[in-house]
Amino acid sequence: MLDLAALAKAWRRLNKKASAGVDRVTAQAYGENLLSNLIELEQKLKTKRYRCKAVRRSFIPKSNGKQRPLGIPALEDKIVQQAVCDILSSIFEGDFSDSSFAYREGRGAGDAAQSLSANLQWGPFGYVVEADIQGFFDHVDHDWMMRMLEQRIDDKTLLGLIKQWLKAPVIEVDGSSHRPEKGTPQGGVISPILANIYLHYVLDHWFERKIRPKLKARSLLIRYADDYILAFQNHRDARALYGSLPARLKKFGLSVAPEKTALTRFSRFRPSMRRRIKFLGFEYYWWKDQEGRARLMRRTARSKLKELRQVLKLWLRQNRNRPLPVLAAELRVKMLGHYRYFAVKGNGQSVGRYYTMVIELLFKWLNRRSQRRSYNWTGFLQLLQLMRLPKPATATAAKKRVFWLFEKGVAVAR
Repeated sequence: MLDLAALAKAWRRLNKKASAGVDRVTAQAYGENLLSNLIELEQKLKTKRYRCKAVRRSFIPKSNGKQRPLGIPALEDKIVQQAVCDILSSIFEGDFSDSSFAYREGRGAGDAAQSLSANLQWGPFGYVVEADIQGFFDHVDHDWMMRMLEQRIDDKTLLGLIKQWLKAPVIEVDGSSHRPEKGTPQGGVISPILANIYLHYVLDHWFERKIRPKLKARSLLIRYADDYILAFQNHRDARALYGSLPARLKKFGLSVAPEKTALTRFSRFRPSMRRRIKFLGFEYYWWKDQEGRARLMRRTARSKLKELRQVLKLWLRQNRNRPLPVLAAELRVKMLGHYRYFAVKGNGQSVGRYYTMVIELLFKWLNRRSQRRSYNWTGFLQLLQLMRLPKPATATAAKKRVFWLFEKGVAVAR
């Protein structure tokens, strides 16, 4: 199935602006002789002469001051990985649980957040287990990964390709090289689908087939990549799962992050801002509405707002000298993307705070385009009218209409 048509389809789906790998071949240069290059790549695969190149290590800053490692494959490796991703998705899509939302067509983080909100609001759950996997992408066990793939694939050549990518040498920033014994490089095209398959067997399949039938009351698992939430109706069920989770993860080379893992009493009968859970950038909490009824509310997590501020500050500092129409166009896209995700009922204050943050940072960095101050507030407000930055109340970003049905205790998008 890795023929010319599949490689051409994979090429069209690649991000052409992504950084080049160790071979320094860019998408623009490769595309100048695209047909001949893809034909040659197809022949390498058919004659089993294809060998993956090393992965170039890069780092991007995180909001907590640390750096996130990224692995950047060579361009042809990206093409083949994308084609294999399409095959793996077709094979495993029928196996994936409705509770899994990441890296699947028609599903996303917003759907996972909305599903959790609907289940907690209308379901019988009163206890929540928040759990975080420590350094998931760095600790994926290669042997277990191959055993999981072999559950549905018996093509040795395809399995050999995937093993090549898992074992590909990593070229560090200082020029040193090593072969990884575990983990999948974040940034690799193949990594998301492999992560989904791994956690499908580690968590989803285990929870649905082994754990849920033994529980005495209703339960819920919602997962987006390595971020997941478990909810329970019964306290004993919650404690039992909370106690068995570390051993389950340890079996597959993973571990929980103790500072981000907790069992919380989370009930409509105890509405309070002090009882909050975090999931995918939101904080969830129970609060009474004007009629005295308990409502599940969600707002942008404070840590997420802090992270967004750091990212926006860095972007404006690096792009402040670009032509203002170009800067304004890209900033509008960023703001609308934020509104599409975070502009939900009850989160108006946090979204408004984000808009204020954008304006303040924009004023600061536009005044640092040169040695002289460019704008006072009067001139800056006139500039804002020309830039047409969307306000939260007037953002007209279209939202997907979603119907939520309860199936097996999980609200899923249809």
